[in-house]
Amino acid sequence: MRRRVTPARRTGAVGAALVLCSAGVLLGVAATPAQAAEVSFATHCVPPAGIDPVDGTTKVEITAPATAKVGDTVDIVWKFVQAASKNPDIIDLPANSVQPSGVLKAAGAQAADIAMQGPRENPAIPKGGDMVLSDMKGTLKLTTAGEVTLTPDAYTVNAMSTDTKCTPKETVQKAATIQVTPGSGGTSSSSPTQSATPTKSATPTGGTGQTDFPGKEVQVPYACKTPIGDKNATSPVQINAKKNGGDYDLTVQFKKSVMNSPADIPKDSVKPSMEVVLGGADKGTVHVEGPTNAQPIKSGDPIEIPDLTGTYKPGASGTSTLAPGVLTIKALGTTTTCTPEKSLVSLTLDTAQQPGGASGGTSTSGGSSSTGGSSTSGAGGLAETGSGDHGALKALGLVAGTAILLGAAVFTFMPKRRTR
Repeated sequence: MRRRVTPARRTGAVGAALVLCSAGVLLGVAATPAQAAEVSFATHCVPPAGIDPVDGTTKVEITAPATAKVGDTVDIVWKFVQAASKNPDIIDLPANSVQPSGVLKAAGAQAADIAMQGPRENPAIPKGGDMVLSDMKGTLKLTTAGEVTLTPDAYTVNAMSTDTKCTPKETVQKAATIQVTPGSGGTSSSSPTQSATPTKSATPTGGTGQTDFPGKEVQVPYACKTPIGDKNATSPVQINAKKNGGDYDLTVQFKKSVMNSPADIPKDSVKPSMEVVLGGADKGTVHVEGPTNAQPIKSGDPIEIPDLTGTYKPGASGTSTLAPGVLTIKALGTTTTCTPEKSLVSLTLDTAQQPGGASGGTSTSGGSSSTGGSSTSGAGGLAETGSGDHGALKALGLVAGTAILLGAAVFTFMPKRRTR
């Protein structure tokens, strides 16, 4: 027997369907699902001093809201599908020792550099293994209605206090787009507006008109060969630069309290020098040296390493790094040589090639009396990018203590703490 549907029943069913459809529409509007898009781009990476720059491919997935309104602060996620880096065949990187940071470019209706950073979270990475980087996050306050595009830019891989800096070698395609509708607290014009979020460029640069480049203080472990045996010590070292035309006047400072001398040392009897190691775009070394001790050092008095100065003439254009190298101490006819056990970049500069520069050889113009300036970036990178010859890696290190034979007395030569 067929059941008859009354008008009232039919109306109720239609109403229920409309309510369900309306609910579905409302749910769809409220969700405004985040979009995730992947892009890949050729990347040029500058590892620590002593390792040649490496070109690789970076694959990135950017997640951001598809729509938002002026006045909103949106969360953005940068996921490394593939980093253009490998852990060199030197040491195993322990878990939670690698941290990425970088810059995401906003363009279109609003222009801004968005600072991105990930936590120091990673699995243990064996020698030669692919770098596994955590997701980076950042925020952008929307100030202008229109289409805002998001494009990955330079990023830095920090591993155990050393940096590898990676920059795109080509125009990178946009990875996400946010459609921004008018709202309170903004404008509807399409003129670019700077984000209120403070940012820091991940690309080292000298800056137009900048002359002083202070370096980063790095803890350098030294292995020293002395006339009576081997000694090891660690010292904080900082390399500063002051631009002088196309060259840079360098000042290398040792910053650590000294040990007292066990013997009397005559004036003008101790002479320190160092070979600063160039990396990145440039190659070779720069000789820096300090004056001899101007006054006698009595037994029991502290001993300090004076500022070491010299001139760096760039031999290549690009991003060049400077790291403390072999330290030599000559005293009373004896020589102590201290070699870094780890290469730690103190200073990174954007250089322009000069005639007769250091690339492929050495720059030996030592003895400049210029005082230190300042750098754009510190720390060299443990993470080597792409495949490459690890044989180019010179001991990741510096030297920080020296034993010297003075007659029959041996003392440890340590730098003196300086007033910051």
